[in-house]
Amino acid sequence: MGEAVTLNQTTVIEFILLGLSSNPETQLILFIVFLLIYLLILARNILIMVTIVHNRCFHTPMYFFLCNLSFIDVCHASVTVPKMLADFLSTYKTISFGDCVAQIFFLHLFICTEIFLLTVMAYDRYVAICNPMHNLTVMNHKVCLLLAAAVWLGGAVHSLVLTGMIIKLTYCGPREIDNFFCDVPPVIRLACTDTYIIEVLIISNSGLISVVCFVVLVVSYGVILVSLRNQFSEGKHKVLSICAAHLTVVALFLGHCIFIYSRPSTSFSEDKVVSVFFTAITPLLNPIIYTLRNEDMKRVISKLRGRKVDAEEK
Repeated sequence: MGEAVTLNQTTVIEFILLGLSSNPETQLILFIVFLLIYLLILARNILIMVTIVHNRCFHTPMYFFLCNLSFIDVCHASVTVPKMLADFLSTYKTISFGDCVAQIFFLHLFICTEIFLLTVMAYDRYVAICNPMHNLTVMNHKVCLLLAAAVWLGGAVHSLVLTGMIIKLTYCGPREIDNFFCDVPPVIRLACTDTYIIEVLIISNSGLISVVCFVVLVVSYGVILVSLRNQFSEGKHKVLSICAAHLTVVALFLGHCIFIYSRPSTSFSEDKVVSVFFTAITPLLNPIIYTLRNEDMKRVISKLRGRKVDAEEK
């Protein structure tokens, strides 16, 4: 089962996901925990998107990109968490080769798109803070749409390249993936051919993108912090709050990418913990970080909740 024999060679048609635990009781607890996390991811990110779309005060470049970020977080979590939840209730955790490749494609599509989006958001903050008089001219609606299209196109190209490399490899031996989802490093370890060149390309592609974007982001916020020295304390506090939220998201997200994709395809005991944090916890924390450090967003969300309570009472 899970193998097809062609031309005296065994070709793997499905992989076995070892998951987070093999203990039935532990799996049930994990199912409940991650189901709640996934529902919170959906609820909080969708709430942010609805709030931004239906309030004209949020029709600015910063909130336009924040809406995109929330959408990506929903998609990002949906690539891996539903499959993980289903496997918690299954005794035989398998994924077909086609589904595995599809999971890798969409996972890296949303990963790379979010990296580029975070970089664009840093540029938007730089323009808004360092050149406020021309902010709406530089970051007009057309430019924002073009930048959004560019980050999605960049993510798609990156993902297609990685997926193409995965498909070209031959899989005829081991089928066990020591994780709860398919990703490039654990999958290429199962290939029957020499993957040295593939690993170098992955580090050059994914690792380089992560490191370069991280450096660009740090430099951007360094310039922003220097420019804040001459601003009034109240305005400075608000800007620092927004920048701190952005930097927290960047550290959480890019920290994982650098840890996983900037090294050879070797397995560490921390990989599963980092993967859980990356696929489930980060999409949950992003809306919390942005709303807790954004007074305008908190105020509007509180009003929306108040209207719902009044409507229910009536």
